[in-house]
Amino acid sequence: MNHDPAIVGFMGGALTVGFLAVGLYFLKFWRRTRDTLFLAFAAGFALLAVNQAVPVLFGIPDENLSGVYLLRLAGFLLIIWAILRKNMGGRGRG
Repeated sequence: MNHDPAIVGFMGGALTVGFLAVGLYFLKFWRRTRDTLFLAFAAGFALLAVNQAVPVLFGIPDENLSGVYLLRLAGFLLIIWAILRKNMGGRGRG
């Protein structure tokens, strides 16, 4: 399928800004509570933002052909790890 580069760039930028906004939202809660769950969520969404920005910035036509998707994997694994740690009785603060 042929995609217009302008639309791909616009959508990549919109998703990047959205992920950064959500990350900053969780960072605000981390600053208040010092709960590592919120810090891990903020870092996870920052990785997802970078994952959306890199293909557009470096002109990668198909992210499946590069290692860029590993950033997405790292972001989701970080979020899953934080949730499991919190629910398994791990230290939530500190």
